[in-house]
Amino acid sequence: MHRLLLIENQPLTRLGVTAVVEDQEDIDLIGEADNAADGFAKFVELKPDVTILGLRLPDSCSLDDLDNYFAEDPNAKIIVLAEHAGDAEIAAALKKGAAGFICKDVEPEELVKAIRTVAAGRKFIPTEIAQVLSENLGREELTPAESNVLRMIVGGMSNKEIAFALEVSENTVKSHVQNIFGKIGVSDRTSAATTAIKRGLVRVDL
Repeated sequence: MHRLLLIENQPLTRLGVTAVVEDQEDIDLIGEADNAADGFAKFVELKPDVTILGLRLPDSCSLDDLDNYFAEDPNAKIIVLAEHAGDAEIAAALKKGAAGFICKDVEPEELVKAIRTVAAGRKFIPTEIAQVLSENLGREELTPAESNVLRMIVGGMSNKEIAFALEVSENTVKSHVQNIFGKIGVSDRTSAATTAIKRGLVRVDL
């Protein structure tokens, strides 16, 4: 029997997962939580075999919390549940030790397969998500400064406004912008903002 903990703030998503797993003889949903604090507390208390962890919770982004889970249990088996397949978020989750990554529009059969695969000690990356990762494989990562500038571009700020906010010269900002364009494969600010959101390079509250 695979003991499952579900941490996700959207009631409809929780209901959907519950409906899928309750018909599975080998999966037992032992607990639920709708925020990061309660979720981690139940993780510590219940010691589940598999944890489905929503990427964005009201009180935290789960990418920031994964280290706590693995500090508590180095062998934790965690599946990150996200709205969409942004490759930066996938890569970050896997790098931190997540065993799987699925989106909220996952088919019921795929969800069950993910739980069973991860419970068996294997990684679970759906084909469409693996494709997203491979499409951007080898692209140079943004520096912290470039990531900060990209976040401001997504926020609609001009180079002048960014320079003022960061207390740097406008030429420095222009240099960052050109580097960003080259690294993410775009040629204008609108495309940069769109790509940043799509790939999960910038966090956007949903």
